[in-house]
Amino acid sequence: MKIDQISEIGIDIEERLCIKPSIARFDLIYRTATEVHWDANGLFLFSPKPRELTYLDWYIHIVAVVNDECGYKLVLSDKTIWTNIPDELKWGILKLDKKTFKGK
Repeated sequence: MKIDQISEIGIDIEERLCIKPSIARFDLIYRTATEVHWDANGLFLFSPKPRELTYLDWYIHIVAVVNDECGYKLVLSDKTIWTNIPDELKWGILKLDKKTFKGK
């Protein structure tokens, strides 16, 4: 399993959750048919605007798809930039990340 740090997490003007890996590129992730997409210009993964799922659900989904379908584990670091992320969502992601590392 390859590991890449998440350089930025944000919610863009279209209200999509965007996750930017530091190095890895996922040009073909659309083939997974999981509603996870890759922006080749901005070099980030993104979800559609949430309808039934929350932003936290989308974070979990994107990270799981990248892990299961692409063989990459995306991890947060102290250098991760948080853009337009409400505090409640940030703390939810950080809490989830700590659980993940304690369990593995």
